[in-house]
Amino acid sequence: MSGLEVTAVGLLATVQDRGRHGFLDQGVGTAGAADRASAALGTRLVANDAGAAVIEALFGGLGVRARGAVEVAVTGAYCPLTVTTANGRTRHAAMYELIDLADGDELRLGAPTAGLRAYLAVRGGVDVPPVLGSRSYDTLAGVGPAPLAVGEVLPVGDEPAGDPVIDAVAPPWGESGNAAGVVLDALRGPRDGWFAPDALIALRTEVFTVTPASDRVGVRLEGPAPLVRAVADELPSEPMALGSLQVPASGHPIIFLADHPVTGGYPVIAVLTDASIDRAAQLAPGRKVRFRLR
Repeated sequence: MSGLEVTAVGLLATVQDRGRHGFLDQGVGTAGAADRASAALGTRLVANDAGAAVIEALFGGLGVRARGAVEVAVTGAYCPLTVTTANGRTRHAAMYELIDLADGDELRLGAPTAGLRAYLAVRGGVDVPPVLGSRSYDTLAGVGPAPLAVGEVLPVGDEPAGDPVIDAVAPPWGESGNAAGVVLDALRGPRDGWFAPDALIALRTEVFTVTPASDRVGVRLEGPAPLVRAVADELPSEPMALGSLQVPASGHPIIFLADHPVTGGYPVIAVLTDASIDRAAQLAPGRKVRFRLR
């Protein structure tokens, strides 16, 4: 059986798939790839089934050595890729295209020049044992296969019946924005009435900054001023959706990502669209963000 030996993990590398479904009533969230579109594209490139697991690497730094010949693709954040053969020769590889690794070849991902999370898909999928029906690791609940460790060998599943139909695709996203900020589309949330009119105006017009406290639970933002509530009451805990823009007592919003809690007690002023959720998952600390409310 083929496998991938982990030679470097960077800041954080985890196995993810489409998520863990059907356990919200037990307090277990969905998890899964933070940037679902990028993970799905890598899966399609290597012709895997849609539910196959990939490796999600935070800010590059991932290294894997092929145990047996494997075919991989890397999508998501733009990382320089190098392949070093067993005899020490190094070549460059490209994002968003099929990469053939011979036995002993090592693939390394450098620090991204754009984006935050890269996805390594391998033909056959990362075949670690599922937990509650998913191979995803939930950083909030601690459920699922543990984060990758150097020296670990990840088994690769059997190759799917169908062959890849293309060798490469054009990168589907870029730095969506400029100095004025990456634009995220959102719908007005279920608790927008809890905020003063000036807060809704600020959400539409102000530029927010991604803070270093962001993670797979949520993108924490800081604005020029807190978003002020019009309602002083406390909100009972209620279900939280992926992409919710929750505003805690500080007045600075949080975009909930894949590992968000299943319930929350702070009001949700807006909810991101699917495409903008994936875009938010690629926002590195320091990036500027603007919201376009529909």
